[in-house]
Amino acid sequence: MPAAGFAEIRDRFPEYVFDAVGSGRVWVGAGAEALAATHQTWLRDPVSGQFLFDVFREPHEGGTWICRRDGSLRLPYDTIIERTADGIPYLVPELVLLFKAKAARPKDHADFDGVLPLLSQARRDVLSGWLTRVHPEHPWLAKLARR
Repeated sequence: MPAAGFAEIRDRFPEYVFDAVGSGRVWVGAGAEALAATHQTWLRDPVSGQFLFDVFREPHEGGTWICRRDGSLRLPYDTIIERTADGIPYLVPELVLLFKAKAARPKDHADFDGVLPLLSQARRDVLSGWLTRVHPEHPWLAKLARR
């Protein structure tokens, strides 16, 4: 979500705690300083300690998302967020895979392998272009090149 809109999410869940996460660390009940230094936030139930969901606070200019890894990659939010038939918003899968490409842990490779057959050629081409730009030596590029 756009970083400037985080307060709207936080205010909708006053009974929960938001912890900032990054670099293998968790800032419990993160204040402004921790939030400014990170981009990922986990919502936690303070009673059970269970994490319920994850919020990425993304750089943006108005309605335009800006990629943290390449500031020249900018896309309107209305092109990267789609909705289910019931109206539930979700991030387009090719952008989720771009985020996952950075660490490319075994679960990220499994997600890529599972999603790839479901992507249209147009979405594969977009992902390939983004990977070439942001992670030019990424091993997924070879799989995307196969038709």
